[in-house]
Amino acid sequence: MPHIPSPTKEELAALEPLNRLGLGDIVLVATREQASLAFKALAACAAVGFDTESKPTFFKDQVSEGPHIVQFATLTKAYVFQLHDEGCREVVCTLLASDSIAKVGFGLAGDHQQIRRTLGVEPSNVLDLNVIFKKQGYAKELGVRGAVAVLFNRRFLKSRKATTSNWANRQLTESQIVYAANDAWAAIKVFDALGLPAVKAIKP
Repeated sequence: MPHIPSPTKEELAALEPLNRLGLGDIVLVATREQASLAFKALAACAAVGFDTESKPTFFKDQVSEGPHIVQFATLTKAYVFQLHDEGCREVVCTLLASDSIAKVGFGLAGDHQQIRRTLGVEPSNVLDLNVIFKKQGYAKELGVRGAVAVLFNRRFLKSRKATTSNWANRQLTESQIVYAANDAWAAIKVFDALGLPAVKAIKP
């Protein structure tokens, strides 16, 4: 199969931005009660977008204590779980371990490692969408930005400042919340556009 070139930085920069979820479509989950309500909504889904965020590390060989945030999304709403509360952690672990809910995202190998170490759970039924695009012939890892460009001809906005912000803070900024939510939302949007069945997924 011939290799398909990934969009270049210049091509991505020329695209119109993708409309994203706003704060009104995002639920910040920080208590056991909020986690219980979020679980009811997410457990009804065959597939959800999935990603994590961790406080950045700054030194060589420094081990991340993350994830500090785990986010799940449907096509219309995202749930951003903070993990300070034991009830939130329990619900996140249940969702991650569930065989009946496909969790889809991009570049998830690092997330898996941190989840095993910090939460002590083995994620089940997880699909790394980079694997799908590789099978389609993209030699370079496409990632969420490339996938959004290929499928929707739009530019996915990601804040570098939010990427390297402190995700361990109990009080997240609006920018952090929107960033985290849309990472998961973009994944389920791509998954939906690809028309993939929400069956037992292949682990990355």
